[in-house]
Amino acid sequence: MGINWESKVLSSVGNVIDSSQHISISEKQIEMVADWLAYEEFGLPKNNKTNKDPDNFIRTTMLINTLNFAFTDFDTSIKYAIERDGQKLSDSEAMFTQVHEAIDSGIDLLNGEVLEKLTIEELEKIFEGNIKMPMLKERVEILNLVGTKLVDSYEGDWLNFIKNGPRKLYANGEGLIERLVLEFPRFDDSSIYLDKEVNFYKLAQLAFWGIHGELAHSGYFRIEDMESMTAFADYIVPVALIVMKITQYSEDLEEKIMNGKMIERNSTEEIEIRAATIYATAKLTESVNRRRKDVESLIIPQLDYRLWKHYHATHFPHHLTYTTMY
Repeated sequence: MGINWESKVLSSVGNVIDSSQHISISEKQIEMVADWLAYEEFGLPKNNKTNKDPDNFIRTTMLINTLNFAFTDFDTSIKYAIERDGQKLSDSEAMFTQVHEAIDSGIDLLNGEVLEKLTIEELEKIFEGNIKMPMLKERVEILNLVGTKLVDSYEGDWLNFIKNGPRKLYANGEGLIERLVLEFPRFDDSSIYLDKEVNFYKLAQLAFWGIHGELAHSGYFRIEDMESMTAFADYIVPVALIVMKITQYSEDLEEKIMNGKMIERNSTEEIEIRAATIYATAKLTESVNRRRKDVESLIIPQLDYRLWKHYHATHFPHHLTYTTMY
């Protein structure tokens, strides 16, 4: 399976890469990293609590990706974390665990009617960790709005949304991502750069990657155009690219990140960091695949997961942007 460079996300970052002021990408370093990365084993992500009911797995994955953003305290740069069975779980892994614990305890977070009425006090009890969960107020507002839309249009059930169109990310406006960003504004992750729209769709793509990755092997749910999925432009994968010397920041941007200074949402710096993530991971995936001729080709989300898994708990500083999109 090749990479669809004309996909809505990947094609939209070209303008940013061509005009980037704060970040550069080393094609030479991409080849050097691919020389060793190509020989690693790449699987599909496995959830630490696979739900035997695929319908509930789909519902839970959509819920989790509604909440999957901002796990670092913006003042202290401390990451949200919990401990379970002597193991430290940080950022989204901690959130994932606590969502399951809440559902198991009888809080029906999979029901739009429950989300619509959820309070900040109830959410605070669900998320108890080493620090207060960042952006708790925004999380409640998002869940309330998503719950209302689910109740109004889909009988309170994400499954009805999923079944309302083809199993494609893009299908002339009827695709899963196209409908999700249109009907649920919290997923409309786009920016304007030099008067042109750049689409990132981090959480929208991540939701369907989670569902596809878990259920495709059984044939229960398989997305037909996975070649159109890109990396998930977040805080973590840019760190992997910097550490691997694939990307390099300007002195000014590097100084800001190392000192925990805020990078404003929709600033040229923030857009360039995210666009470079999308572009560099696509190029690296291609380079890796050229070296894996007798092995099944990677798709970009597999490479993204490899980078995220190795670096999501790293102490190397990542950029800080106050946003609900990642």
